[in-house]
Amino acid sequence: MTTPTTSKAGRNLPAAIAVGAGLGAVLIAVLVLVPMAWYGIVSVALGVATWEVCKRLHDGDYGVPVWPLLVGGQVTIWVSWPWGIEASFVAFAATVLVLMVWKLFAQGLSNAPQNYVRDVSLSVLVLAWLPMLATFGAEMVAQDQGNFRVLTLLIVVVCSDVGGYAAGVLLGKHPMAPAISPKKSWEGFVGSLVVGTVGAVLCALFLLDTDWWVGVALGPLMVIVATTGDLVESQVKRDLGIKDMGTLLPGHGGIMDRLDSLLPSALVTWAVLTVLM
Repeated sequence: MTTPTTSKAGRNLPAAIAVGAGLGAVLIAVLVLVPMAWYGIVSVALGVATWEVCKRLHDGDYGVPVWPLLVGGQVTIWVSWPWGIEASFVAFAATVLVLMVWKLFAQGLSNAPQNYVRDVSLSVLVLAWLPMLATFGAEMVAQDQGNFRVLTLLIVVVCSDVGGYAAGVLLGKHPMAPAISPKKSWEGFVGSLVVGTVGAVLCALFLLDTDWWVGVALGPLMVIVATTGDLVESQVKRDLGIKDMGTLLPGHGGIMDRLDSLLPSALVTWAVLTVLM
């Protein structure tokens, strides 16, 4: 019998490359041909990711309410299309209120809620971490040159991942945060900074038709938050004693395992490009 080819990161590398290339081709086609369909892709991806995270939390005996998070997360994303980010913050706050009341009476009127503060706090974290951050990535497509702004987000995160992986495999000797993610190295982080910044500068010049220094401002910030987002999910998984949030994508884990870097990067991309363009 043969075994799948795995990388130093413990992944089936051929499967990971095939799935990544396929997803990339689909996203590029959507953004070029039907940009507003991006909202649908974001909403579906975040629905699946929210379900994955809730399932893992339930397996760890955390009582986060699934339906308020799923419905409230979808509302938070979609209201930004007609009414902008401000409406998403209103939907976010309204969902927090629903979560508070839902958990208060989840055991019925005759029983006191168990672990109320813990579970409500964790539910708000999931809501902010997934749909609220994703809203910035979705709403960006409705802006001027929105499809190219979203492509810039995707390209720079991919450049950061590729640069970090290559430098980490070839040169990685000094762990960045071994207690959280033992395989991440400072050499890999430098590789992410270099390749991610180059990718951001090229996107600024050839996709966004703006000044090169916009890419210089955007690239390092995106690499920092993308790396931090990956570390955050790694710590959550470490707390839960799991390797991946799901198994939907061969070689990648679950949907949430592909969004950990993209979600905080969406906020930074939206903010930097909104200010500088």
